Parts: sequence; C-alpha cells; structure tokens
Amino acid sequence: MAEMGKGVTAGKLAINVQKRLTRAQEKVLQKLGKADETRDAAFEEMVANFNKQMVEGSKLQKDLKTYVTAVKTLHDASRRLQDCLADMYEPDWFGKEEMDALAEDTDTLWLDYHQSITDKSVTSMDTYLTQFPDIKARIAKRDRKMVDFDSARHHFASLQKGKKKDEAKIAKAEEDLGRAQKIFEELNVELQDELPALWDSRVGVYVNTFQGLAGHQEKFHKDMSKLSQNLNDIMTKLEEQRQLKKDGTAAAKTEDGAKSEEADISETASSAPKRLGPPPSRPPPRPSLTPDPGQQQVSLFDDEASAPDSKAESATTTTTQQSAVTNGSDGELPPGFIYKVKAIHDYDATDGDELELKMGDIVLVMGFDNQDEQDDGWLMGVKESKWLQEKDASAKGVFPENFTQKF
Repeated sequence: MAEMGKGVTAGKLAINVQKRLTRAQEKVLQKLGKADETRDAAFEEMVANFNKQMVEGSKLQKDLKTYVTAVKTLHDASRRLQDCLADMYEPDWFGKEEMDALAEDTDTLWLDYHQSITDKSVTSMDTYLTQFPDIKARIAKRDRKMVDFDSARHHFASLQKGKKKDEAKIAKAEEDLGRAQKIFEELNVELQDELPALWDSRVGVYVNTFQGLAGHQEKFHKDMSKLSQNLNDIMTKLEEQRQLKKDGTAAAKTEDGAKSEEADISETASSAPKRLGPPPSRPPPRPSLTPDPGQQQVSLFDDEASAPDSKAESATTTTTQQSAVTNGSDGELPPGFIYKVKAIHDYDATDGDELELKMGDIVLVMGFDNQDEQDDGWLMGVKESKWLQEKDASAKGVFPENFTQKF
C-alpha cells in the first residue's frame, strides 16, 4: 500500500479518523446528557490558572520588548543629539575635547543599558514562556484521552448490559478500556504535578525580571546623571567664557568712548587748560565773598572820587559778563547767572566757601560781587539741583574752573 505522507499510512489515517468520529460522538452524547463525563474540579482550576499565567506572561513579554524598543529609540535620538552638539561645538570653545569624550561615553552607556535589559530581562522572559506551548499541548492531549477513556468505558458498559453477550467483544472492550484509562491517568498525574509547580514559579520569574530591570535602570541613571552633570559644567564654563569675552569687548568700547569723549572735551574746552591734577592754588588771605554793604558803598564812593577810570573798567566788565550771558546761555538760565558748566571730575572742597563737586554735577555760574575777589582759575556758582530746590543763591561757592566743562 502506497504511503499517504511521511510516516503516515492509510491504516493510521483511518484509525485517526475513527478516533475523531468516536470522540465527536461521545461529546454529543455527553452534551445531550445521555452519557456521563469524567470531571475533575481541581484539575480544571489548575488549567484556568495555567491559562491566566500564560496570558499574563505573554503580555509581560510583549511589554518588555516594547520597552526595549523604546530604549533603542531613545538611544538613537540621544546619539543624534550628541552628534549635533559635537558638530556645532567650535574648536575654540571651552571643553571641546571633553565634549567629544562625553558624547562617546553617553553612547557607550546607552549601548550597555540596552544590551543588559535584553540579555537579562527579555531573554529570561522568553525562556520562561517556552515551556507553555508544550504543557498546553499536553493538556489538550489529556482532554482527548479523557474522552477516549469515557467512550471506552461507555462501550464496555453497553456490551455488558446487552441481551446477547459476546465474550470476545467484551474482552476486547475491556482491554481497550484498560489501555485508555492507563494513558489518561499517566497524563493526568504528570500534569497534576507540573501545573501547580509552574503556577508557583511565576512569582520568582517576576521578581527576577523586575529586580534585574530595576538594577540596570538604577546603574544607568546613576551613570547618566554623572554625564549630565559634566555636560552642565561644560555649558556653565562656556557661558562664563562668552561673558568674559562680552565684558572685554564692552570694556574696549567704553575705553574707546572715553578717549573720544576726552578728545571732544579737549576740542571744546575754554581757553583755560583742563587738568586732572589739583585745582589752581588760591591766595591764603581772600576777602569775604559778601562784604559789609556800608563798607562796599564807602569803597565805591572812594573809588569814584579817587579813580574815575574805574567806572570805565567796571563798564568793560559788565559788558564782558553780558556778552557771556549772550554767548554761553542756553536761553533757560535764571536771572543773575551767566552760563552753565558740567563737572568732569570729582572735587573735594578744602575750604568753607568752596563747592564740592561730583562728576556730572551741573553748576550755574554767576559773577563775583567784586572782580578783585576772583582768583585766577576759579569760578563762583550754585549747583543747579540746589537752585531748583531752594531758589536761593546763598548756597553759592567757588570751584576750580579746570574741573568743569562749559556747555
């Protein structure tokens, strides 16, 4: 007889078909209630636990692989980001070599982490799940052998209850029943030992899987934290480098501006030279700035009687002051003031009748009551801020002309 397939003959095929028909017939009779069914509640609970365990393990395996894929994606993104930073990082920036080494260390750390969770967690889970298909197939075989056992048991019982007893058939049916019972019980006993042990093993598998994963995560994040701190330090130093360059540029511009301003001051200064040194010396005995009115009047009469030419000199002085008002005033000076000056250096007063100046102070210049009282290189005036507050010229004082600039 020709072969029907590799290792399968027509006789074996016929036997298999007959077994399937017998099992189908037995199940129909059991569902109709015309034949009793062997039931084992404890074993059914084991099978339910097995199915639950297999579903949970498969889901965990799938989620672990998804996590590993995500880690690989993050690794690729991190590598591209580090490469981008390395390409943009200019050679003269702080820590160029450290930045290149940092990028390499980061890539190595990601590789180690990905490989560790793949080898330890995912591979361990794959090994754990490899036993389920075989056990599942044996449970299905046990169910089939249980139907065969029920069918043989019912066939043997029906022959014994028949009116015409055929001893040969009964003997063969009894033999078939014994063989079916033996196969069923062997499978049943094996599974009753393996299924509870497999059910208990899930706890250890979960513990090992997640402990290993947690350990790898802890090491990875600890090492990555150090690299991140190194990156932060490099960026901080780079910002300090940039700020120093910025401040240096600003200082250079300020120095150039100061030189330009000094040049402008020199060009627009009055005929009296401006000096950064001490103010011109004043004669030790100076007349009072506000002489007694009676004495001033007598002096004036004496001058008129004894020196007629002084009137001409006075007129000349008045004309000069009026000319100063016309030439130096900005059109907004209060009455009695000649022009404004701006302090270009600080001046500490050394006498009670002197003004103390700070660079930038605006002073309203006024004429001396008596031109003979004016020392060479000295002016009299009131700080504009003082005048605006009190409108009182009594706060006047003298100050060195070379510490100011007319405008």
